[in-house]
Amino acid sequence: MLYSNYVFLEGAGQPWPWFFLYRELSIRYIADGVEPKGLQAVAQSFTPRSARKSIMQGNHHNGTPVYKRIQNSIRKRIEAAELNPGDPVASERELAKTHKVSLMTARHALAGLEREGVVERRRGAGTFVAAPKIHFNKLMSYTEHMSSRGLTPRSRVLLAKVIEDEQEIAARLGLPAASRMFKIVRLRLTGEEPFALETCYLPAKEYSGLASAPLGRSSLFAALQHDYGVELAYADEEIDATAADPNLAETLALPKGAAILRIRQVIYSTNGKATIYVVGYYRSERHTLFIRRFR
Repeated sequence: MLYSNYVFLEGAGQPWPWFFLYRELSIRYIADGVEPKGLQAVAQSFTPRSARKSIMQGNHHNGTPVYKRIQNSIRKRIEAAELNPGDPVASERELAKTHKVSLMTARHALAGLEREGVVERRRGAGTFVAAPKIHFNKLMSYTEHMSSRGLTPRSRVLLAKVIEDEQEIAARLGLPAASRMFKIVRLRLTGEEPFALETCYLPAKEYSGLASAPLGRSSLFAALQHDYGVELAYADEEIDATAADPNLAETLALPKGAAILRIRQVIYSTNGKATIYVVGYYRSERHTLFIRRFR
């Protein structure tokens, strides 16, 4: 596309100056992190050697694209607690001046961090460190998810008892309709802030000892592995958005009718047996689901 545009302009008696061509190539280069060889050759054929050397030195440092160095410097400050959720991040202009790069490069660095949920931009106010989000991209316990994001996991057990005559839930676990099941309802928190409400169901016949387990302080996944020798392997999930009813809104400290993420899971052990059925309600502004799709 770039080459055909050049030919068109040249035919009109208006050669395309090298810096416009390289500007377009630079956009592709910064976005992809690796400059296509074909386009690099085209740029070099129109770019004076001295200018080309100057520009390329500005885009890399020890093989790392400058925008990634900017992102890493911001991440390190967050990890070191020099920047906390809600704190302002240096502006594009300040980053460009500090790292001696163009505004476009600084803007690209912040845009990437925003996509990752590390920072958030507020119109007319600037860029700020975002509140940590939980990324659901692997089968992990909530305790593991929280720890992986540098958060201190806390749970409050609201209910732990044996139930029966729940035919739909029994069917999801592959149990007879009249089976007794152990039900655990836990409120997930970070600090004093509620993050999610999760309800887990397990066959009571096999896991009756969970009634005395300290599930407010420990992981259910860990308890199954350590106390029962059960290793979990994969989950089938149903994900949708729903509105918080009055009780759920109060529990999660949300306005009535607020949009929340609902995830229903059947979690299987390594031997292919349905072990846990989970219904979870998650605050949508604090959770992100990553999905990789293949064609």
